[in-house]
Amino acid sequence: MSLQSINLYNLLAKKKLFKKKVNFSLKRIKEALIKLNNPEKKLNKVVNIIGSDGKYSVLTYLKFFIEADGLKTSAFISPSIKSIKERFWIGDRFLTYYEIKKSISDIEKLKIPLTIFEVLTLIFILNASKQNNDFNLIEAGALFEKDSTNLFAFPFAQVVVNINKQHLNFLRRKTIDEIVKQKVGSLSQFTKLYIAEQKPHILRKIKKRLKNNLSYKIYSNSWRLRRLNKGLVYYDKKNRINVRTKNIHSEGLKKNLALAIKIALDIGIKPKVIERTIPKIKLQARVEFIDKGKLVKKLYKAEQIIIDGCHSEISGENFANYLKTINKTKYGIIGMSKNKDPFKFTKKFKGIFEKVIIVPIGPGSESINPNILKKALIFNGIKSESSKNLNEAFRKISSKESKLICVFGSLYLCGNFLNKN
Repeated sequence: MSLQSINLYNLLAKKKLFKKKVNFSLKRIKEALIKLNNPEKKLNKVVNIIGSDGKYSVLTYLKFFIEADGLKTSAFISPSIKSIKERFWIGDRFLTYYEIKKSISDIEKLKIPLTIFEVLTLIFILNASKQNNDFNLIEAGALFEKDSTNLFAFPFAQVVVNINKQHLNFLRRKTIDEIVKQKVGSLSQFTKLYIAEQKPHILRKIKKRLKNNLSYKIYSNSWRLRRLNKGLVYYDKKNRINVRTKNIHSEGLKKNLALAIKIALDIGIKPKVIERTIPKIKLQARVEFIDKGKLVKKLYKAEQIIIDGCHSEISGENFANYLKTINKTKYGIIGMSKNKDPFKFTKKFKGIFEKVIIVPIGPGSESINPNILKKALIFNGIKSESSKNLNEAFRKISSKESKLICVFGSLYLCGNFLNKN
């Protein structure tokens, strides 16, 4: 993460009113919004994006499609990758560091105790409310029922991406039923609900929760993504769109693209606009090949780098399945946050890597104990060793041998790599 971003996060952490600890409640942020004259009511066509894995990719695809149609969006994502500014898109640019710092000062004057994520949500709302953009795309935090983004009684749409057990650590009842309840049990009435492809047992639980919800529900059987003549084609009852992309690689990311295409079509964006926009889309730190930069220059020509911020079982499985399609020797550089499950995550990568190097995820973030991560890798039969930092890890791996070097396990680690590169 950039030094200015780290300084701003440190500024937030040092404020006595703002707490780093997660504390789900809507009471505090609603009180703050009332004092600010309810700026959230000025946001046009709010689209909430909710779930465990896939929020960022669906939001990014939608943003590309909407803006390709000549409309403007504001967008709030979590977390950022390289810079805190990435959290706040307000139409044609990101907020500046100065604007973020000023917003923090304005929020502090309210004298309301808030969590840091609530402050970040307010920064977005305060600045997006001044823009009068056509759409506001808002990525939820870990859950949704009492998440600080659950503020809109009548959003334009709500999108539920893949739901899995990723956020059990935030719950007292650590069950998938409770995860589903938290994420879809408080979805709005009288809007459009888009439900991404789910595991069958998860989908049954979602449908049960939504039984009495009066919104119009669109499930993933309403569209298809098929291979045809070595290419991909999106289908629904009315449309057929060729999917040509050199940047969207894994099956999971392609399924999310199909969901975003369906939403864009329902918004009224023409198929031709969508079709010509798809090749322009590139996702940051999501199965992303890196071929330029300071770290890349230090490698041999036969070496290639790919990064992915996967950190859950599902996203890990998605990345691992993609790596299996590449016929090349593979080495890994892994870092994980302390609240993740390294045993279940690294199990997905059995038999893929020659060796994995364990590194800290970077400044401003709490890494898992490297000894615990090493135990998980050994338990899953993966050869590993530790390094102090990314530079040392690359030195241990790099040689004239043709190989794919994979940086993975944390979005923060990917951000650290991108900044160093």
